[in-house]
Amino acid sequence: MSEILRLSNLKKHYASQKAVDDISFSIEQGSIFGLLGPNGAGKTTLLRMITGIFYPDSGNIQFDGNAFDPLNDIIKIGYMPEERGLYKKMKIGEQALYLAQLKGLSRSDAMQKIKFWFKRMEMESWWNKKVEDLSKGMSQKLQFVTTVLHEPKLIILDEPFSGLDPLNANLIKEEIYGLAQRGSTVIFSTHRMEQVEEICDHIVLVNLGKKVLDGTVADIKQQFKENKFSIQLSALPNEMNSSAFNIIEQKGNELIVQINENFKSNDVLKYFLQQDHSIESFREILPTLNEIFIHLVEGTKATARAFERSEN
Repeated sequence: MSEILRLSNLKKHYASQKAVDDISFSIEQGSIFGLLGPNGAGKTTLLRMITGIFYPDSGNIQFDGNAFDPLNDIIKIGYMPEERGLYKKMKIGEQALYLAQLKGLSRSDAMQKIKFWFKRMEMESWWNKKVEDLSKGMSQKLQFVTTVLHEPKLIILDEPFSGLDPLNANLIKEEIYGLAQRGSTVIFSTHRMEQVEEICDHIVLVNLGKKVLDGTVADIKQQFKENKFSIQLSALPNEMNSSAFNIIEQKGNELIVQINENFKSNDVLKYFLQQDHSIESFREILPTLNEIFIHLVEGTKATARAFERSEN
């Protein structure tokens, strides 16, 4: 796969604050990429540099194989910010048409694509409504449509599921998959780790202006695993004593065990099989992205506090 975006050593400072401090990463075309971090981590500043709203103090951005040119490349980008940018008094159909033409579509092409998306997103009856009359979830659907209808190469979605009920959240999720399959690249920014785990191929976690994690979801979960396994037995033995593992938790006939150093999962299975116990299931327990996120963010906060104390 070719790269659609590469950030190299980006820095952006505000007075004494390092909003983005020497961050580099790349994004492959057609991927769904998660940009994660707590409030104040530098995510919004990164997104604004990627969209040309801010210029970096140093470093460079490559877009679609060339140096990023905000004036010409912005038409290839769709950006749905967390703070919504819709005109409240304007009718929805007129607003979608206006925003589509701003992105370079002719009136006839814009009308064709708007009708397609309005039907797809169950918005056909909204044409003459005003934005101020919409619920938060309805506004979210409109913002999504106006972000993607010009078929941008890069789509940036900041908290796209905010305010949506489960049905509409699933509708937009399926459209995100479809856009990626058709060749668009999606940058997905959210605080909802379970959504990232489900949707994203690759993630970057930033905190205090620095990149602290970069990799595929599968590789990251393997990196932070703790050798914990769940074993479901038909019945628990009266005694369990093995140097291969420690029992962390017991729930009915299910045991949560942690395998000790120099032992493998096969050693756990062998222990129970040798005692003639019927094993109904055996699976590895991998950490969730939420657990990894909390672990890393708390760790970088502690490091920053220790550095500040040493400086003082």
